Amino acid sequence: MKHKTSLSRRQFLSTATVAGAGALVTGGSVLSSCGTGEAKPQKPAPIERLKSWRIPTLKDKAIDGKELKVGLVGCGGQGTGDLISLTRAADKIKVVALGDVFKDRLDGARERVKKDAGQEVPEENCFVGFDAYKKVIDLVDVVLLVTPPVFRPLHFEAAVQAGKHVFMEKPICADVAGALKLLALSKIADTKKLCVCTGTQRRHQRSYVEAYKVIADGIIGEITGGAVYWNQGQLWYRERQKEWTDMEWMIRDWVNWTWLSGDHIVEQHVHNLDVFNWFSGLKPVAATGFGARHRRVTGDQYDMFSVDYEYENGVHLHSMCRQIDGCSGNVSEYVRGTLGYWQHNTIRDLAGNELWKWDGEKEKQEFKQTNAYVLEFVDMITAIRENKPFNETEATANSSLLAVLGRESAYTGNRITWDDIKKVNMDFLPQDPKLENQDMSKYVVPVPGKGK
Repeated sequence: MKHKTSLSRRQFLSTATVAGAGALVTGGSVLSSCGTGEAKPQKPAPIERLKSWRIPTLKDKAIDGKELKVGLVGCGGQGTGDLISLTRAADKIKVVALGDVFKDRLDGARERVKKDAGQEVPEENCFVGFDAYKKVIDLVDVVLLVTPPVFRPLHFEAAVQAGKHVFMEKPICADVAGALKLLALSKIADTKKLCVCTGTQRRHQRSYVEAYKVIADGIIGEITGGAVYWNQGQLWYRERQKEWTDMEWMIRDWVNWTWLSGDHIVEQHVHNLDVFNWFSGLKPVAATGFGARHRRVTGDQYDMFSVDYEYENGVHLHSMCRQIDGCSGNVSEYVRGTLGYWQHNTIRDLAGNELWKWDGEKEKQEFKQTNAYVLEFVDMITAIRENKPFNETEATANSSLLAVLGRESAYTGNRITWDDIKKVNMDFLPQDPKLENQDMSKYVVPVPGKGK
């Protein structure tokens, strides 16, 4: 008998519906795993390197415990949404502080917290400016860091030094220096027993975690390759206003500027790259990529990337991402092994016979909460209250750096190795950022190779 999901692709993409790994605790009650064909297949061998993974706690709500004071640094739509998700994930969450470079963004977040979470953040705990993060961190037990990614390592350093639990939105860096800083800070966070969750919500999504479980058990054999995709329409942008300085415009339009976001291969496609790193357990070796700019109207980024990532054991991953209207869309991951492959919540053998499929409808019957953006906070708050912290910094820093590797290969037109990218002197963070005009001539769209 096969259990099939009726979860639509639209639902999956728009809400990240099914999340996390609660089913692992109960032995996988909401999944199906039955073979097809008359011949009894040989029992696959587990992939030992995938057996050290942590089982997330993904019940409908975090366990009860002491009240936690929470603050948000970066009050845009993503940050405010994350904060609301946190208040829905657990009881006794008190939002006590907000910080942003722009007062209008802060005011918008404050209004939404009052409307959607029923909490009033005191005026004296609302901070504006590039140093607002320090003031928020001082007042909280848990801080959410959701500014443009280039600032993430700096803010994380302050939070770790202050001994605060941290949620960092992905990606957690935009450059090499940031990635290396995060890797070092991750070890300090471990010594301080801090809980760090990084916004890679697929790691807290039941369909993904259950698929990972059976792949680790060897259902598709040893990993031999894969492909990851994030192809969608144009993302948002901000037109320059007369009263804005160069710096203000770039920060308000941050998702279109490489120094702030890392380009969309880093800012967005990191999700898919992280899944392959997670599911394969393999180490990257090099990248050869290309990309182009066709339609973007602001910023200095590409519209599309195509990258061949080389991993150990001769494994190759094809990475593809695009943000252009009027083109076919695809946001998914494909992992192939010696015995079969996984894609779109389904595992098949090499002949195409279905071996396993996620049952999204049954999940809805067993759980009230199926939103991955909420469930990652269920996991985090439970870990804090049980004093069993987890730290996702290292994994996400490596996935972010992998995206940087692909970006730089495309920008330069060169094959770049994993070891070499870590030696590159690349630090996009301004030493003393101010909302002033800049030398905009240095923000140019990269052109690979040499031409005449």
